[in-house]
Amino acid sequence: MRVRRRSSYSAAVHASGVKCGLALEYITLAWNVAGVGIVFYAAYGARSLALAGFGVDSLIEIVASVAVVWELAAIHADRRRIALRIISVSFALLACYIVTQTVVALRSSIHPMPSSLGMLWLAVTAAAMFALAYGKHRVGVEIDNPVLRFEARVTAVDGLLAVAALLGLAANALFGWWFADSLAALVIVFYAIREAGHTWKESKA
Repeated sequence: MRVRRRSSYSAAVHASGVKCGLALEYITLAWNVAGVGIVFYAAYGARSLALAGFGVDSLIEIVASVAVVWELAAIHADRRRIALRIISVSFALLACYIVTQTVVALRSSIHPMPSSLGMLWLAVTAAAMFALAYGKHRVGVEIDNPVLRFEARVTAVDGLLAVAALLGLAANALFGWWFADSLAALVIVFYAIREAGHTWKESKA
């Protein structure tokens, strides 16, 4: 009876963790869906490639969150591998976009204008993404789900990119450093490439 009770308790804890993980992903999805519209609107008004880049990053985060929801809905080895590979590709696409964005911005003669809306949204988003990433990591560890743990890293990168873009926009607004909003995002490239390789290897385990 004790073994059954423990088994039943473990199953209940796991089920609760899965529900919590799904809730965190739904919040992330809702936030990024709303954010895409806000960021692209601000990017268009300010002619900011950094804001446009963050909008693309939000789209990638949406794809990663959908992959996790799909995997958590019916945990299976095949689904887990596919979800991990989707997350890995998301990291790689993010790194490629940042590099491309930076090259285009530095070669372009278009200088971005200050954007109060963009800076406000980036600041709030950074705080939200770091909180969500922490929650996802904790739940992923509790239920031993690598997909949720790795997607937590995608969310953390989203937060880091928000901070980088915010610093670039602030430097442009305060000092007129138009190039800063693109260069700031480069700090994410190394991390994103590393995580892309690590997640892909995990999908083969």
